[in-house]
Amino acid sequence: MTAVFENEVVTRALVRFLALPGLAGELALVTLDNGQDHTRPSTFGPGGLASLDAALDEIAAHSPAPAAIAVTGKPFVFAVGADLSGVPSVSDAAAARAIAATGHRVFRRLKDSPIPTFAFVNGVALGGGLELALHCRYRTIATTAAVAFPEVFLGLVPGWGGTQLLPNLIGIDPAVTVVVENALAQNAMTPAPKAARLGIADAVFEPADFLERSLEWAAGVLSGAVTVSRPDVDRSAWDDAIARARAIVAGRTRDASPGALRAVQLLDLARHGVDGEAFPAGTAAEDDALTDLLMSDQLRASLYAFDLVNKRARRPAGAPDKALARKVTKVGVVGAGLMAAQLALLLVRRLEVPVVLTDVDQARVDKGVGSVHAELAKLAARGRLSPDALNRLTGLVTGSLSKDAFADADLVIEAVFEELSVKQQVFAEVEAVVSETCVLATNTSALSVTEMASKLEHPERVVGLHFFNPVAVLPLLEVVRAEQTDDATLATAFAVGKALGKSCVLVADAPAFVVNRLLTRFLGEITAAVEQGTPVAVADRALDPLGLPMTPFELLTLVGPPVALHVAERMHEAFPDRFAVGEALRRMVELGKSSVYSEPGVVDPELAGLDAGDAPLTEEQVRARAVEALAQEIRLMLDEGVVQAVQDIDLCMLLGAGWPFWLGGISAHLDRTGVSEAVTGRRFLSRGVASLPA
Repeated sequence: MTAVFENEVVTRALVRFLALPGLAGELALVTLDNGQDHTRPSTFGPGGLASLDAALDEIAAHSPAPAAIAVTGKPFVFAVGADLSGVPSVSDAAAARAIAATGHRVFRRLKDSPIPTFAFVNGVALGGGLELALHCRYRTIATTAAVAFPEVFLGLVPGWGGTQLLPNLIGIDPAVTVVVENALAQNAMTPAPKAARLGIADAVFEPADFLERSLEWAAGVLSGAVTVSRPDVDRSAWDDAIARARAIVAGRTRDASPGALRAVQLLDLARHGVDGEAFPAGTAAEDDALTDLLMSDQLRASLYAFDLVNKRARRPAGAPDKALARKVTKVGVVGAGLMAAQLALLLVRRLEVPVVLTDVDQARVDKGVGSVHAELAKLAARGRLSPDALNRLTGLVTGSLSKDAFADADLVIEAVFEELSVKQQVFAEVEAVVSETCVLATNTSALSVTEMASKLEHPERVVGLHFFNPVAVLPLLEVVRAEQTDDATLATAFAVGKALGKSCVLVADAPAFVVNRLLTRFLGEITAAVEQGTPVAVADRALDPLGLPMTPFELLTLVGPPVALHVAERMHEAFPDRFAVGEALRRMVELGKSSVYSEPGVVDPELAGLDAGDAPLTEEQVRARAVEALAQEIRLMLDEGVVQAVQDIDLCMLLGAGWPFWLGGISAHLDRTGVSEAVTGRRFLSRGVASLPA
């Protein structure tokens, strides 16, 4: 594999020979650098692997032979793995296998080196970058670095030795956590201190003098002054850990992710160790898995989704010039309940400006402010905030019974009961005390922002900021432009969303916006199937082949039946021909039930008879109805101009509903399975986008 991917930013492996203090021999230091700054991390495409291969040739030819080889990265970055941008150009299985085999061959030169090898992990090390480090005999890591295997999240497997080396270094159970559990938990990373505790790294140094300290440490290892000891791997733990891995995959993907299933198989295979013929057998199995997965439509969908999250989300379509945004130096929050407290916590942590909560009585105000203070204290106890930061942020969060406290606020967001008249009254009271330039935002999940602003003197200052619960976790922020929202208000909303660490998507002021509209439509199909006579269990597992993070009735429990009923009623008012309000949902709310189940798999006795109809459907029929309804609704939303393009709908489902990357959001799945054309007469995406070229 000598040709580079089209447009590959080649990572060069640059070699220097350094004298080590106290040793006669030199150390060959390989620095991985793609010539870009830290915003474009180093990756390995064919050109990058060839450069590393050549660097190892140069070292092998050096006379005298160096005492050791070490690999490090450019500032802030070690390496982040394979260059996935070239995957769409991989047209056949032979090319896919060549990528897998070349990575194994080049990295294995470090594992099989007759002289000691070191990885100085100076910054983030992901995927193939971490695998390269694992091929070295010793590893140091900077305190600011982090490691992860994101492959399973993307529908792949760690395919350059990671599934074999990691469990044989740190043990199978923590390896399951790193490879499978963390990847399926929104790609959680392992920070340097924890990586060292697990045994991934042998020593941790501060970044200011990381290279110098690493070189000194390496010299100590080579001289015998530093001893690196590692506990034996407990091979009796393998069966239990693999069972846990399978349970995680089943619970989080419904066994619908080919990459996750293959990763568990490879981890199981690693029980045979990495000595003798075991390692070649394991890497051959990785070659097989990577070849199959690289040629799958699911991976194309994952890369499409990855591109949306990493590019489109950073440059929101339709957002006005950020220069129009107003500075926000104080924020008001109307309400002091759970959602209001979550918003206040996020606002004070990210913006570090005064945040004032108001409510109808002092007890509620005190409870809301106390909740924020308590969460800040928990963060400090976990080492996430310094004592000074805790004191500063705690002092910024206050409460008041009077909205006069908002007089000098630049942004006021309401999080009160979902009733239009209540929200209109709140905004009227706030407008009476704030400046003319203060932005008024609503966190409504379904109501019309235009109607909410219709009675104000300055309706152009009202915008929707629809956060998703839990606010601190889900990254999506639907920014709702009402009919009279002006560009300055909208620009301020986008600037605040970005400062809060959210991915913002511009949506029109349409009923329930994007995520809630689609979830309500497909949940409506599920509950309708139950009322038609489909057993609850059948309807609840009907969508398992999609690999959604929750079953329909788990989602209903998370959202809460009262909220689901409110949104369903709103959607029925807007589109009565497509959105019904199920009697089963009304009954749940009337009985105060949060779930259809009294215990896992057992329908609540008080809800018996939900499926009393006489026309039950099969799982396949329920699933077909649900995905066909989604296809119809997406086409209608595009025709209505709810978003700029279908990519924004996919982005919303990925970030707001946690739908899997290997679906590509939803439109890629509908295209791939032919549903979009069958229902709407055309595809949502161009051919070759999120699927193998036709």
